Amino acid sequence: MLTAITITQIYVPDQDQALDFYVGKLGFEVQTDMAFGPMRFLTVSLPAQPDRAVLLEKPGPPSMSEETAAEVRTAISKGVAGGHLFFACDDAYKTHADLKAKGVEITEEPVDQPYGIDFGLRDPFGNHIRIAQLKAA
Repeated sequence: MLTAITITQIYVPDQDQALDFYVGKLGFEVQTDMAFGPMRFLTVSLPAQPDRAVLLEKPGPPSMSEETAAEVRTAISKGVAGGHLFFACDDAYKTHADLKAKGVEITEEPVDQPYGIDFGLRDPFGNHIRIAQLKAA
């Protein structure tokens, strides 16, 4: 029986630039960074949740042809590749201000929702990210 989600994957065309964004701006930590055959296996996780990692995968061989990888890179840049990450925070307004000060591209300002306060942003490649301050249950 399945017991947990351990790794979530998104495509990033440049893994070093992804590290700068996810570690340098969002506060993730590198969990794994190793050569794995012909690919770089790169995962990051939040310090408070090391059992949940995000695989920052560069599109290309061996999982897909270079032609398909080019199509995936185009889809990422248009924001239609399906890469979405959802995060929780303690204070949406403070988190929003901190990220804006770091130069993060904010796509939606904080909004009161029935479930809490959330806002949207994109990583440098076009993947969508939502951050929410959830209401107490």
